[in-house]
Amino acid sequence: MMPSEKVYTAYEDAVGERIDKWICSQNDELTRNSVQKMINDKMVAVNGKTVSKNYKMSLGDEVLLIIPEPVELSAKPENIPVDIVYEDDDLLVVNKPKGMVVHPAAGNYDGTLVNALLYHCKGRLSSINGVIRPGIVHRIDKNTSGLLIVAKNDFSHAGLAQQIKEHSFTREYEAVVCGKFKEYEGTVNAPIGRHKTDRKKMCVTELNSKEAVTHFRVIEQYEKYAHLRLKLETGRTHQIRVHMKYIGHPVLGDDVYGTEYKGIDGQCLHAKKIGFIHPRTGEYLEFDSELPEYFGDILNKLKNI
Repeated sequence: MMPSEKVYTAYEDAVGERIDKWICSQNDELTRNSVQKMINDKMVAVNGKTVSKNYKMSLGDEVLLIIPEPVELSAKPENIPVDIVYEDDDLLVVNKPKGMVVHPAAGNYDGTLVNALLYHCKGRLSSINGVIRPGIVHRIDKNTSGLLIVAKNDFSHAGLAQQIKEHSFTREYEAVVCGKFKEYEGTVNAPIGRHKTDRKKMCVTELNSKEAVTHFRVIEQYEKYAHLRLKLETGRTHQIRVHMKYIGHPVLGDDVYGTEYKGIDGQCLHAKKIGFIHPRTGEYLEFDSELPEYFGDILNKLKNI
């Protein structure tokens, strides 16, 4: 592959903004660090001249961006224990621990669930998502624990992906969130898209967004927190975390959409139940997992406050 070129024009909303930040707002596949490196490597020009990363945009600026050829990464097998809840010749259901990244990416090239699965399955994973995400049909965040499905072949991957597209999966989570609820059950129906200025965040927005629906029910209300059961109709990136922040009840420990909580690293969120139709047999399968130790410890602390 050859480097690609993109040209952007600055309009009124760009005036005065730093060029590295503005480029990220135009292309959500790029990180701030990667854009800054491209600027330093003279791969960004404004009106035909290279600039520094703190250049402030002007109305009508024409920005040329030369995107370097991507480096092809491949995941390697690693002998890492995996909690297998179910397995057959077509798929697995695994219980991912909190803190484990699902697949390799910048900053996490090893120690991921994919590395562990390549070892466990001896390389027998679907190829639809390429060599960096083999077998991965859907994901949960690094600091979210719980159940997810992995496809061993392209047949099962395609069948499972279609169910996700049709919103026919059963996906239930449990979370501890901040604040008191007036209503003990409800639905958040609010579209989610990329944040306009922070491209690593999602938010509720009408701009370039997709439908997102989350149902919730309070299992137990504490003085300042609540234990919730949540059911997803859709599966947008960070959906529960974004929706809970949107209604004023951020997930406990969420350092991106809420506030940190002493004693846990990241959000108190667990993918507890998953159900789907087996793509080969047509049988409906459903799996439920125990709440992990960290989650139980938090509930015990809240009961004693």
